[in-house]
Amino acid sequence: MGAINLAQPDITLYLDMKGVVKDVSLSKAMPEEGVEAWCGRPWSETVGDVGEEKIRRILEDARTIGVSAFRQINQRFPSGLEMPMEFTAVRLGDQGGLVAVGKNLQAVADLQTRLVTAQQAMERDYWKLREIETRYRLLFDSSNDAVLLVRASNLHIAEANPAAIRALGVSPVGQELLAELAPQEREPFREMLQRVREEGKAPAVLVHLGKDREPWLVKASLMTSGPGPMFLLQLSSADGLQSVGDHGSSASLEDIVERLPDAFVILDNRGTVLQANRAFLDLVQVASHRSVIGESLGRWLSRPGADLTVLLANIRKHGVVRLFSTTFHGALDAPTEVEISATGDSYPEPRFIGAVVRDVSRRLRSTNREREAAPSNGSLTNEVGSRPLRDLVQDAVGLLECHYIEAALGLTNGNRTAAAELLGLSRQGLYAKLNKYGLDAEGDTRAETGR
Repeated sequence: MGAINLAQPDITLYLDMKGVVKDVSLSKAMPEEGVEAWCGRPWSETVGDVGEEKIRRILEDARTIGVSAFRQINQRFPSGLEMPMEFTAVRLGDQGGLVAVGKNLQAVADLQTRLVTAQQAMERDYWKLREIETRYRLLFDSSNDAVLLVRASNLHIAEANPAAIRALGVSPVGQELLAELAPQEREPFREMLQRVREEGKAPAVLVHLGKDREPWLVKASLMTSGPGPMFLLQLSSADGLQSVGDHGSSASLEDIVERLPDAFVILDNRGTVLQANRAFLDLVQVASHRSVIGESLGRWLSRPGADLTVLLANIRKHGVVRLFSTTFHGALDAPTEVEISATGDSYPEPRFIGAVVRDVSRRLRSTNREREAAPSNGSLTNEVGSRPLRDLVQDAVGLLECHYIEAALGLTNGNRTAAAELLGLSRQGLYAKLNKYGLDAEGDTRAETGR
């Protein structure tokens, strides 16, 4: 008896040697059931259909060897409730009958069900992760751009996609990236990564990698992972930015561009700054080339979305833009009136765009003073006293609106949608003003282009 755990049985059945129930007792943990109805009935009649054979073996073992093995049985109560139980039986002397004790397995069954559910959920999550990993691997391996994963702790390459291995000749894992850079490029590269770590993003830097030391524009972003943070480096070829020539002609050309009095900038086809001279840095009021490389030109325009969109659209359409008027806002938020002339390296879909940005604020201030002086001695002044002030102001406003509408249509080559965006009007609002002042948009555009 001491070897059997009978500490707190949930059901205790007192049986005769034939297995007929003589008495029943339930623990407090069991629900209230009218188990007295079992008395006088064979135990095998109180279980489920598949339990009779197990009860026969329990009784046979108890009568033969004195104690039976534990067997699981679905015990059916008088109310119809069936509960999984684990029973064993013990013989009480030669003619003392048998005692069967049972333990409720409902909690175990619930735990098993929860375990199966948890295992199924884990398996579903596992396959989702496998699917995400497969997609990531396909994107990583099939990308035409060189992509590197670099450990933030030591700048060793953790992964390199096939494009990076082919283009840069780097090892797919374990190689130190800094050792592949020229000594003068390592500190700017470290500063870019530090800024990414602190601010989440940073302008791209130009580095030379590979056996032939080809130029690459490197952008970085920070990723968190189990082994530690990593930098995702995207490298795009910048060979189109290098001047070609023999006997040092490229260096001479770069020196000339750097010393130009007008701002000069090279953009990609989305308007991102790839190279800029010193005059451009002065115009946008920054001290270092690293502060502008990788930034959009629209960052400094008075209407970033409209001005840059119109400028790029005209370059694609006409191949060249001359005297595009806009306003630059530098880092110190000082506005400067400028004119931009630009062209692409090919037509109609340029890869790179060269733009000259000329400060015309002084010239415009002189012109504005002349324009302001003209009406003071002109027809508007002559009408003072003959008409109410309100009418005079409305006429002046009308003249100004006509002037700016014509200028906007001229800048956009008659594109009314773009002109409305430049003026801060809806398209319907622009049409209303065109009708109000009797302006012919196509005629105005042709006249503006002719000038």
